[in-house]
Amino acid sequence: MISLFGLDPATWSPHALHDVERTYTETNCYTDVMIELVAACGADPTAMLGGAVAVDFESDQWTFFKPPPEDLRLLYGLDVHEMQPSRDLPRQIAERLSAGQTLVPELDAYYLPDTATTSYRTEHVKTSVVAESIDLDAQVLRYFHNAGYFELSGEDYRAAFRLDGEATAPAYRAPDVLPPYVDLVRLDAGRRLEGEQLRLTALELLAGHLSRRPADNPFERFGAHLEGELPGLLTGELADYHAYAFATVRMAGAAFELLASHVRWLLGDDGEKCADVLDEVVGGTKMLSFRLARRRHFDVAAAIGPMGDGWQQATELLDELVSTRS
Repeated sequence: MISLFGLDPATWSPHALHDVERTYTETNCYTDVMIELVAACGADPTAMLGGAVAVDFESDQWTFFKPPPEDLRLLYGLDVHEMQPSRDLPRQIAERLSAGQTLVPELDAYYLPDTATTSYRTEHVKTSVVAESIDLDAQVLRYFHNAGYFELSGEDYRAAFRLDGEATAPAYRAPDVLPPYVDLVRLDAGRRLEGEQLRLTALELLAGHLSRRPADNPFERFGAHLEGELPGLLTGELADYHAYAFATVRMAGAAFELLASHVRWLLGDDGEKCADVLDEVVGGTKMLSFRLARRRHFDVAAAIGPMGDGWQQATELLDELVSTRS
């Protein structure tokens, strides 16, 4: 077994950002695995979440928030960039782990047993994982995914990496197989900040992200869009509701819950009022998802209006707090 950190699924515990008591224990596949990777490196992933203040409603969905690569480099010395899966992906993973690096490939959740309650053997869905350990001979991969640390082996391992049948080494050159998107993560691209220097840099990054937040209230645009979509959601297939809810209320709620955690970590007692307002926005997204799930008509403006007010108040409070500390 070639391992980056020597972790054991039997003794591993998720970071507090994935606590089951949070409104959104899982956020999105990429941010979740980066949270656990940064924590496994011995750093605090809460510092990298300031970019969530810039999430926006983008025509038909909310921003799929990812901690920006530049933030990861400045805060933790991590270099994250795309690489080409030009050879047998398990061997590329093994080589990178041996070099103290790792890969973040997109795999098909259809073959990941940790998705037993959602996609496993029922639905083909792309999802990102972080490779932590691999045993090429035994065909075992240990990886971060969503809010957990899991092991892939046997038939699932071979299917996830497309090692069976004609698509053998190099696994992704079969003419009918689309190569996966893969990020390379170097852990030695700079100095990992700690203490006051980490907070000062995170504050500077937050100020930059705050300056790039939406120019108008994104919840107002979201409300107008939902007004038009609601009749179809109420009469359509259940799968359509789940897809819409994931791309809208879940994306927004999870991002603003991460932002609330970042504000509390960065600004302490001074940021508590802002974080409380963000918590109310997060609660509003959860309530909205319940209303959508009931598949009954409701007053969209009344449901989304308080969230828009909260977004406005929270961003204005952040403006004041950040400007006084910069």
